[in-house]
Amino acid sequence: MARITVGVLAGNNEDIIGACLESAAWADELLVILDDRSSDRTAEIARGLGARVVPHRFRDFARQRNFGLEQARTEWLFYLDSDERTTPALGDEIRARACEGDCAGWWVPRRNYIWGQETRHGGWYPDYQLRLLRVGQARYDPERRVHEVVLLDGPEGHLVEHLLHENYTTLAQFLAKQRQYVDLEARIRLQDGVQPRPRHLLTQPLREFWRRYVRLEGYRDGWHGLKLCGLVAYYYGFAVTLRLMRLRRAES
Repeated sequence: MARITVGVLAGNNEDIIGACLESAAWADELLVILDDRSSDRTAEIARGLGARVVPHRFRDFARQRNFGLEQARTEWLFYLDSDERTTPALGDEIRARACEGDCAGWWVPRRNYIWGQETRHGGWYPDYQLRLLRVGQARYDPERRVHEVVLLDGPEGHLVEHLLHENYTTLAQFLAKQRQYVDLEARIRLQDGVQPRPRHLLTQPLREFWRRYVRLEGYRDGWHGLKLCGLVAYYYGFAVTLRLMRLRRAES
């Protein structure tokens, strides 16, 4: 039977790391890659639940995840974020699929809960994530520092059981995270040579809102969907473009 490590990237997550690791008690190994700047009880709680905690300097998510792949002591690694939970049914399916010899990686569908409400439209479901990775046949693209991309040396498959994601519990948490992503995304576009234009401050958010609210049926989530699609359009359309323009100006 194939052995499986559940790996978690963590840092100052003492309030949620326990529930995360407890949901993955089915794993053969629990591995926590700890941001070395973490200053709370995350490491202590993780070790108390039987996890192996390995501190590592955080540079970007791709490097952190590649480091985790190097630390796994089993044939397979299933990545779990600290605000995610597995279910017993998902654990059983992961074990079954890991025994099959064909695939180098498996995608898992994810159910997102935003502000306490499951979000089924606007691009938030089924939200497949490539998380079950055969060690030695998977690595993260170092050029993608955020919203990481897995490079597989072999075929891939899709799981049926769901991963549960307590995405953002409050609006304030959501806004803080989007502000962080705005800077990262703008810097990625800067490196890619994207040239922003003043008209993009209007056209980009409108295009993103139309895509999420109309084409991806965000309207089916009611007021919740309208608010969410509007905020995402603002941050990934207007705010990213504005930040990119300022970075371009600073370079000139």
